Amino acid sequence: MDLRDGRMLIKLLEVLSGERLPKPTKGRMRIHCLENVDKALQFLKEQRVHLENMGSHDIVDGNHRLTLGLIWTIILRFQIQDISVETEDNKEKRSAKDALLLWWTAWPSTPDLIDFDKLKKSNAHYNLQNAFNLAEHHLGLTKLLDPEDISVDHPDEKSVITYVVTYYHYFSKMKALKVEGKRIGKVLDNAIETEKMIEKYESLASDLLEWIEQTIIILNNRKFANSLAGVQQQLQAFNTYRTVEKPPKFTEKGNLEVLLFTIQSKMRANNQKVYMPREGKLISDINKAWERLEKAEHERELALRMELIRQEKLEQLARRFDRKAAMRETWLSENQRLVSQDNFGFDLQAVEAATKKHEAIETDIAAYEERVQAVVAVAKELEAERYHDIKRIAARKDNVIRLWEYLLELLKARRQRLEMNLGLQRVFQEMLYIMDWMDEMKMLLLSQDYGKHLLGVEDLLQKHALVEADIAIQADRVKAVTANANKHSASNSGYKPCDPQVIQDRVAHLEFCYQELTQLAAERRARLEESRRLWKFFWEMAEEEGWIREKEQILSSLEHGKDLTGALRLLSQQRALEDEMSGRAGHLQHTIAEGQAMVKAGHFGATKIQERISDLQAQWAALEQLAAVRKKRLEEALALHQFQADADDVDAWMLDALRIVSSGETGHDEFSTQALARKHKDAAAEVASYRPVIDSLHEQVACLPKEEAESEEVRGRLTCIEERYKEVADLTKLRKQALQDALSRYKMFSEADACEVWIDEKEQWLNSMEIPEKLEDLEVIQHRFESLEPEMNSQASRVAVVNQIARQLMHSGHPSEKDIKTQQDKLNNRWSLFRELVDRKKESLNSALGVQNYHLDCNETKSWIKEKTKVIESTQELGNDLTGVMALQRKLTGMERDLAAIEDKLSEMHGEARRLAEEHPDQANAITGRLAEITAVWEEMKNTLKNREESLGEARKLQQFLRELDDFQSWLSRTQTAIASEDMPNTLAEAEKLMAQHEGIKNEIQNYEEDYQKMRDMGEMVTQGQTDAQYMFLRQRLQALDTGWNELHKMWENRQNLLSQSHAYQLFLRDTKQAEAFLNSQEYVLAHTEMPTTLEGAEAAIKKQEDFMTTMDANEDKINGVVEAGRRLASDGNINGDRIHEKVTSIDDRHKKNREAAVELLMRLKDNRDLQKFLQDCQELSLWINEKMLTAQDMSYDEARNLHSKWLKHQAFMAELQSNKEWLDKIEKDGTLLVSEKPETEAVVKEKLSALHTMWEELESTTQTKAQCLFDANKAELFTQSCADLDKWLAGLEGQIQSDDYGKDLTSVNILLKKQQMLENQVEVRQREVVELQSQVKALGQEVKDTDEVDGRRQVVENKFQELLEPLRRRRNFLVESREVHQFNRDVEDEILWVQERIPVAMSTDHGHNLQTVQLLIKKNQTLQKEILGHQPRIDDILERSQSLLKEESSNGDAIRLADLQQLWKRLMEEVERRHGRLEEAHKAQQYYFDAAEAEAWMSEQELYMMSEEKAKDEQSAVTMLKKHQIMEQAVEDYAEAVHQLSKTSRGLVANGHPESERISMRQSQVDKLYAGLKDLSEERRGKLDERLRLFQLNREVDDLEQWIAEREVVAGSHELGQDYEHVTMLQERFREFARDTGNIGQERVDAVNRLADELINAGHSDAATVAEWKDGLNEAWADLLELIDTRTQILAASFELHKFYHDAKEILARILDKQKKLPEEVGRDQNTVETLQRMHTTFEHDIQALGTQVRQLQEDAGRLQSAYAGDKADDIQRRESEVLEVWRSLLEACDGRRLRLLDTGDKFRFFSMVRDLMLWMDDVIRLIEAQENPRDVSSVELLMNNHQGIKAEIDARNDSFTACIELGKALLARKHYASEEIKERLLQLTDKRKEMIDKWEDRWEWLRLILEVHQFSRDAGVAEAWLLGQEPYLSSRELGQSVDEVEKLIKRHEAFEKSAATWEERFSALERLTTLELLDVRRQQEEEERRRKPPSPEPVEVQQEEAQQR
Repeated sequence: MDLRDGRMLIKLLEVLSGERLPKPTKGRMRIHCLENVDKALQFLKEQRVHLENMGSHDIVDGNHRLTLGLIWTIILRFQIQDISVETEDNKEKRSAKDALLLWWTAWPSTPDLIDFDKLKKSNAHYNLQNAFNLAEHHLGLTKLLDPEDISVDHPDEKSVITYVVTYYHYFSKMKALKVEGKRIGKVLDNAIETEKMIEKYESLASDLLEWIEQTIIILNNRKFANSLAGVQQQLQAFNTYRTVEKPPKFTEKGNLEVLLFTIQSKMRANNQKVYMPREGKLISDINKAWERLEKAEHERELALRMELIRQEKLEQLARRFDRKAAMRETWLSENQRLVSQDNFGFDLQAVEAATKKHEAIETDIAAYEERVQAVVAVAKELEAERYHDIKRIAARKDNVIRLWEYLLELLKARRQRLEMNLGLQRVFQEMLYIMDWMDEMKMLLLSQDYGKHLLGVEDLLQKHALVEADIAIQADRVKAVTANANKHSASNSGYKPCDPQVIQDRVAHLEFCYQELTQLAAERRARLEESRRLWKFFWEMAEEEGWIREKEQILSSLEHGKDLTGALRLLSQQRALEDEMSGRAGHLQHTIAEGQAMVKAGHFGATKIQERISDLQAQWAALEQLAAVRKKRLEEALALHQFQADADDVDAWMLDALRIVSSGETGHDEFSTQALARKHKDAAAEVASYRPVIDSLHEQVACLPKEEAESEEVRGRLTCIEERYKEVADLTKLRKQALQDALSRYKMFSEADACEVWIDEKEQWLNSMEIPEKLEDLEVIQHRFESLEPEMNSQASRVAVVNQIARQLMHSGHPSEKDIKTQQDKLNNRWSLFRELVDRKKESLNSALGVQNYHLDCNETKSWIKEKTKVIESTQELGNDLTGVMALQRKLTGMERDLAAIEDKLSEMHGEARRLAEEHPDQANAITGRLAEITAVWEEMKNTLKNREESLGEARKLQQFLRELDDFQSWLSRTQTAIASEDMPNTLAEAEKLMAQHEGIKNEIQNYEEDYQKMRDMGEMVTQGQTDAQYMFLRQRLQALDTGWNELHKMWENRQNLLSQSHAYQLFLRDTKQAEAFLNSQEYVLAHTEMPTTLEGAEAAIKKQEDFMTTMDANEDKINGVVEAGRRLASDGNINGDRIHEKVTSIDDRHKKNREAAVELLMRLKDNRDLQKFLQDCQELSLWINEKMLTAQDMSYDEARNLHSKWLKHQAFMAELQSNKEWLDKIEKDGTLLVSEKPETEAVVKEKLSALHTMWEELESTTQTKAQCLFDANKAELFTQSCADLDKWLAGLEGQIQSDDYGKDLTSVNILLKKQQMLENQVEVRQREVVELQSQVKALGQEVKDTDEVDGRRQVVENKFQELLEPLRRRRNFLVESREVHQFNRDVEDEILWVQERIPVAMSTDHGHNLQTVQLLIKKNQTLQKEILGHQPRIDDILERSQSLLKEESSNGDAIRLADLQQLWKRLMEEVERRHGRLEEAHKAQQYYFDAAEAEAWMSEQELYMMSEEKAKDEQSAVTMLKKHQIMEQAVEDYAEAVHQLSKTSRGLVANGHPESERISMRQSQVDKLYAGLKDLSEERRGKLDERLRLFQLNREVDDLEQWIAEREVVAGSHELGQDYEHVTMLQERFREFARDTGNIGQERVDAVNRLADELINAGHSDAATVAEWKDGLNEAWADLLELIDTRTQILAASFELHKFYHDAKEILARILDKQKKLPEEVGRDQNTVETLQRMHTTFEHDIQALGTQVRQLQEDAGRLQSAYAGDKADDIQRRESEVLEVWRSLLEACDGRRLRLLDTGDKFRFFSMVRDLMLWMDDVIRLIEAQENPRDVSSVELLMNNHQGIKAEIDARNDSFTACIELGKALLARKHYASEEIKERLLQLTDKRKEMIDKWEDRWEWLRLILEVHQFSRDAGVAEAWLLGQEPYLSSRELGQSVDEVEKLIKRHEAFEKSAATWEERFSALERLTTLELLDVRRQQEEEERRRKPPSPEPVEVQQEEAQQR
């Protein structure tokens, strides 16, 4: 009996209690079940039945323990509790248990039923069984117990009591019949009394309910008095109600309950139907009404108390308002009087003081506004709370506001008056300032000083310009003052701070004074301009003459530079001088033109002006000639120095390159080799790119003079460079090949090691794996083997890669070919052995699985045979007549088919047993034993069947025939249905499955053919001569059988043809998909291949394309096979022929197109490769030619000092050109061939070739020109220069050799060694030069007479050279020793660094989070250990070297560092060992976690099976499922060992103190709980299966319609509500169709059955009662089905709504999360990216607005669903809603945060950009200030000062930019920008830089002013000195005249001289005055004298700090 829906429980209680319970709720949802069970439990509580810890959900969930407890409680309450027995002595009542025991012992037995003499005490089981049977048959007592339940040591007391109670009630009823007559009268009296009590109860109940309802209405009234007194009165009235009115009603309620209990007790005692009040007058209704009354009462009390508290608060608030309002009114009145007074004063100071006082008043009043608002807020709060005296409050509030507003108006008016007075006083003050300034300016403009020389005039003009500028500025000031004054004097009726006439008089006076000042300024400017023109011409002419004399001295210098730097410097100076001359020429012409204009104008000094002009023009022409000569000499010297410097650089570079490319190191592993290969690639690129540098040396030699270019030194230097470069290039290629080989080797070893590690791991697993005996464990291992297959395929590809690399290396002749071959063979052998091991293990596993499956089949077959035996035995009761035979036929339907199937199964098992016995000899006995058991059971069943057939006698044959006929017809019908199926396969698997099924049907038809013939013969024999209706019916069946048999063969043939074609079509589709996948991949590759633009890219693309075409060739056979197969199918007339033809055509066309496209692409790639190769060769040659052209164009050979070396270099350069001519020819040949083969490249090739020819011809021409120039150089100068050069070089070499610097570290030592090597190389070169001197001496002997002097000079040079060789060798030895020491120190430091890098790895606390990571970390740690072992020799080598070095030198620092290295090394070893231990512990833990996870996975799989809702469809399947479940139960029991082993492992880890002991314990507890839960689920499922089996056993004989209804009920009563939105939608659609079909078909069938049943009943059928019972059951089942359909429709609708909500929530959540992921973290790198990101973010925010609407809709759905659901569903809905809202809020917050961050970032970058621009500008300004050269004269000083003033103007113009930038930075800091520190730093840098710029400008300006004064003095002194020198000859002349005329002339001349001297007297006086610079110097000297004379006195601390700060 299933109590979970509550219906059966309610019916049970109604039967037991005799009372009417509430009607159960329809529907089968959980909420309906909970409601029904709640009704039953509530009834039990009303019956005072105590239920301990039991709720409705426990019964609905099927809790067995609590359900049984509930049943026992019901039994105890309704069956046992009422039992009571009174003793005869004291009438004492006993408990139910004691009373029952007393009754049992006292009750007389029934000896007529039991013969006690035949019973024996020893046979208790028989006695009990006999007693139970007699009680059941004779007394009608159900047998509740079995003998086994009682015949135990401790039988269940409750079960015994329950069973004994049935005896008690039976015999009690027998006793009650005797006294029943006596009680009738008493019953009638009691009935009348009861009726009266019922009337009384109903009257009282109605009155009480009416009073309760009226009182609730009164109590629910919330209209309270709006005053404190009124509320207090209402509270008093409420208290009166509770104490006076309510208690009597409560007593009346209790009396009603007592009255009802009395009525029911009496009626129950009288065995009457218990009175139940009408609906609405039940005690429960009264209690509910009373509860509502109490609830209303409680709410009324709370409301009254809250209202009372509110009224009290309002009274307090009103009192506070009155107090504050009075204070505010007083304060406002006082301040109104204060601001009404105007005592401002009559001058500016007084008005400003009044202003400050007024501002203080405003501040106080503004601060008082909050207090006024506080009064208003209190009034508003009182108004909001509906205060009863609110009108008074509002009036007073308005008064306060009115006073406040009036005060503000007064304050504003006083402020305006005060501002007018303040403005007028400021205007008057400004007028006074302007008048004082204009008086000062008038005194300056009336001066008569117009300048005595040009500088004076210029100074006066500048001062006057400043005065005019000040006057112009003052004009605006005067206008502003006038306008402001006129505003105050305007005629209006408003307030006037002063008399308007006074203002107008002052304005008029100010304007008059300004007009007078302007007129004086114009007159003085005209006079100053006339004076300046005269002095300017003389000053400019003197300036030009001085400049020309200065430049003549420079150009006359014979210095041409001693080295490249000197030559470049002189040439740069020469070019600067020429540029300066060009600039001076224009200025000179302008000056001359101005002088000539003055001459034309008839100036008084026209003669002198003309002379000065002629003289200056002659000096300028001479200067130009000197400049041209000097420039030519400097260019020749520069070319020679440039070649020598470039050659030295090339030598140094090649030494470095040679050291790099000659290294033999190839790396110790793949990573280091890759690093070396990358470095070597860079080095090789550098070597290749250095070729143009060497070519440029040849070009430089070609540009040298011929003598220098042809010298042996130059030629030898070039030859040495070429040879060394060739050596470097060759070594580069060799090292590249070595590195590539090493990298391939390491890569192969790495892959091989990885494969071997994997093989080791899997071999360890396979070797440790033992084949288990249990089927479940075997399936687990089989699953692991299935996962091993893809891993082996992956590893096979890796092994193939290793073999391919090894073959490539061996083919290329790698040096380690033997090791590679060994490694390859080793890996291949390991792989072969591993595959053999896997095959062996797999074979063993399959064999063990076969044994276990065999045992399982044995168990099932044995059970199957036993069941059939029972069926045969159950037919014993049937008769032998035709009716009995027909019944027997129905009983044994399907028996023969099952027996045949069993026989086939036995034959299969015989073969299987023989095979397994041969494979497993050790288990052969068990296998054959199981087979023998089955055979014995089978023989027993056949004997039973044979006995049964023999017992039937003659009817056996008829029965057998009918049974066979039924079986055959059933088989024929099923087979026809199966063949007639129109199912067409959609996949290949389905097609193969249908083909196999169809072939099986054919075999089955053939097997039945013999049976068919026998049946026909038997049928003819049976029906022959028979006329009975049964036999006529049998004859018709036989005829129908013939027809069906013939049709069956035809149907099979048609179906066979159709399936064959479908199977072929599916095969074709499978191959087609594979071919299309190939073609799609090919098309993608062909469509996405681009033409590379480099040679390397072109070669890589060709290789990739060739590999691709190889793959295409491999796939071509497959594609052709698909095409041929399709064509065959189409030609054979397949039903899908059109589709096949389309597919074939499409695939064939696409394949041909791909092949053509691939060939075409390969040709284009090869053409592109040839073109790129040609272009690369052209580019390399053009770069080489350009570099050589620079060398050839170098013409710096005009100095003879380096002429010889330049000649040699040029000769080598020309030889190099000639040798590379073949390069050009080869390129031209390649280009011609390329054009002939590929005409489309003609334009590009010809363009490149023509450009190369042009460049080559230009290079040859330039080289020949330079060679000729070098050859024509002076030979004598060549020898002198060579000797001087050697002397200078020897002197420098001697200084370098004598140096004591042997390096401070390894780098410096290596640098010194390189320098030493360079010196030695130079020595070799110079030695050849010394030898060359002899040949030069011989050559000079023919031209020079003094040959001894020349030879002596050569010998001196040679002796010096020989003396320096030995010191050079010693210095090299010292440097080598120093390098060894520093190298040792470097190695020690490197090793220490290496160890320090590894120590953090060894000390790492990362021990992995799973088994794989732990194993990976263990491998890494092992790799580290191997690396340390491999590094040990380097440490040992350092220690060995340290012994020898420490013996030679005693250095404590080296010993300490060595000790540090040893200590770190030891520490590293220890840490690695400790980490190994920790990793081992982690490995154990992770292995445990892995095993625990596997156990949990296995148990989870079993849980899924246990929790399966699958139900059996018939009895046989139920038995099968039960057997399978028994096997699963056994497997669960067996798995306890694995759980125990896990527990043992965990305890071991915890006992050993593992760091994760707590987690391991928790994990083990989880496993234990999971296992315990699995066992519970197993037991629960076993119970369900048992129930299902009993259900089928009870319903075996149900007719077709009831079966149909039951099937429909299963569908309609399904609890499947859909797992998601799509699922529930599908279920809803299907169920609608199901309901429609059920209603249409079912009603029609039920009506037909009802009509037939009525007919049978009306006809008086003998089984009418049974028919009626069947009819009632059918109608009830149909009604239930319709109800179930209605309920499920509602359930699915609710589930649809719920799942739609879940679907929407999930989709919205996913979209929000997707938006969150798309929200980037980047904030931009600059301003542009930030603006782009801001636009993107704005777009993003627009996008998410649509999500907001969906979120709001989701909220509405969630609110509606939460109101409809309760419990977990409501929580789940709320949780889903919360998740979406939380993520939505998070998204919005993230959007807001990102928007703000982008704004901050944009401001930051804008600020940084402004700072950067300003800083760069300031750097330029500072550089411009500092870069100004020192002036040489007054004009240059003035020019510099003008430029400096321009800089100042630019600085002032930038002030706005500075202000904006600083304000922006401060704003960013104020809002606490995330980059505040950086912004603050930038601000400080900006302000400091700005201050520095301004200080530099001020210092430079002051210095220019001083220098201007000094140069003015120098100029005036020079002019005066020239005048004095000009007058000295006149004064020293002794000529006095020879005649009167001469004397008169001399007198006139002297008078003119005296006049001139008088004019010069003032100039000399001005020269005698000290300049400012001299005055500063004198003042400084005086201060120093005073400090020396005064004793030193301590200065105050503040002064010292100030001076320190100034410094």
